[in-house]
Amino acid sequence: MSTHFRPPNLALTTIGLSLATFMQVLDTTIANVSLPTIAGNLGVSNDQSTWVITSFAVSMAISLPLTGFLTRRFGEVKLFVWCTLLFSLTSFMCGVSQSMGMLLLFRALQGAVAGPMYPVTQSLLIGVYPNEKRGMALALLSMVTVVAPIAGPILGGWITDNYSWPWIFFINVPIGIFASVVVAAQLREKLEKLERPRVDYVGLVTLIIGVGALQVVLDKGNDADWFHSNFIIITSIVSAISLAIFLIWELTDKDPIVDLKLFRHRNFTTGTIAMVLGYAAFFSIALLVPLWLQQNLGYTSTWAGFATAPLGVIPVLLTFFVGKYATRMDLRLLAALSFMVMGATCFMRADFYLQVDFYHVAMVQLWQGLGVALFFMPTLTILLSDLQGHEIAAGSGLSTFLRTLGGSFSASITTLMWTRRAVTHHEQLAEHINPYNPVSQAAMQHLGHGNPQLAGSMINGMITQQSFQISFNEVFYVLGWIFIVLMGVIWMAKPPFVSKGGPATAGGH
Repeated sequence: MSTHFRPPNLALTTIGLSLATFMQVLDTTIANVSLPTIAGNLGVSNDQSTWVITSFAVSMAISLPLTGFLTRRFGEVKLFVWCTLLFSLTSFMCGVSQSMGMLLLFRALQGAVAGPMYPVTQSLLIGVYPNEKRGMALALLSMVTVVAPIAGPILGGWITDNYSWPWIFFINVPIGIFASVVVAAQLREKLEKLERPRVDYVGLVTLIIGVGALQVVLDKGNDADWFHSNFIIITSIVSAISLAIFLIWELTDKDPIVDLKLFRHRNFTTGTIAMVLGYAAFFSIALLVPLWLQQNLGYTSTWAGFATAPLGVIPVLLTFFVGKYATRMDLRLLAALSFMVMGATCFMRADFYLQVDFYHVAMVQLWQGLGVALFFMPTLTILLSDLQGHEIAAGSGLSTFLRTLGGSFSASITTLMWTRRAVTHHEQLAEHINPYNPVSQAAMQHLGHGNPQLAGSMINGMITQQSFQISFNEVFYVLGWIFIVLMGVIWMAKPPFVSKGGPATAGGH
């Protein structure tokens, strides 16, 4: 076992690794606000333009769990450098695409090389920092993970409005080249034990079909009206069969492409459950609040961005303190506190109404930031704490994959719940409006100035708004309870929360 590897310049290495992660996480959200412009420029419908997001997400979801296999085969440093360079190249190709087909192809390739970047960055950061400073490294990475998705839509909107949409991809090129050159130079001397694992083709093929089909179902389900669509039914069956074969094969194969035996570790299992469910609920909030602000309260996308942005303030301010002092406390306590704060902000939103002002929306976002600041680093540390050094990249890849899938699930379920419950409430509220009710008659006279059609459409608009508001409140009530339950789940982890790999093996041998 070699002594702990220290790069010539730790600060520069950290900047290189963090920049690559920032760029990769930013790219999951930066295109969202530019979709209408991209659709218009390339002459496709808005519906078709959502594949720009889907193709990236599907490819990334498939390549994430392969991280462990790829690091054993090529080594962490080489995998990081090549993924980051290829990410820059595919970003450039996305920017110069002349047709939707071309853009989707390069977005899919971009997603495929993006998959391993985050887990490998995490593993490399843990490997180059001494044991006592590891919390700092993870806290920094957590801050990047929180700030990048918030910055994405704001930056994407600004670039699209002031320049042109290809620039949302072009900005990755210099960042990616800089990050890969810096990391390659700094970690050139790092020794890594390589293996030549045989390729588990059954695992690989069933993973690609199963996860790819599942991601398509989740992304397209709402538009296709779920199981009323033959396409969704067939795709779901294909996904279920492929994933069942994948699970059985991976648990019985002696050299699996995804190591599911990592779940034998208690803290890895507990931490992963808390991370996946906590992130899924957090993702639901991040999706629903801007949608609600634009649909129900009539905000523009820029103002919706400003109202949600305070979420990033406290994580940025607290990162240093969380990284420096968190490991001196019981990490389960910090994670439980995080879930308590996020649950409380959900219950606050459950009391929102149509006349709620900008200040209140922004203040709840600000407070939620406290919960977010205490969420990622303690949960990540617990999750990685009982893995052996050589298992860290695989464990990080597997938990990140499940977290990404959790985000996709929650996005679909949240929008479905919100719209379905709104329809139910619309029916209930509309029952009370009829021409024979004297109160209804008076209201229609007053609103329509004698024009019953105008009055009818105005009342219908008000009922629709109210029903979406009631549904929004219900969804947040449920999310609040999910966080309360997670406060209990996290206590199933057992200290000590220090990586078993120890400083020498945390990033390789």
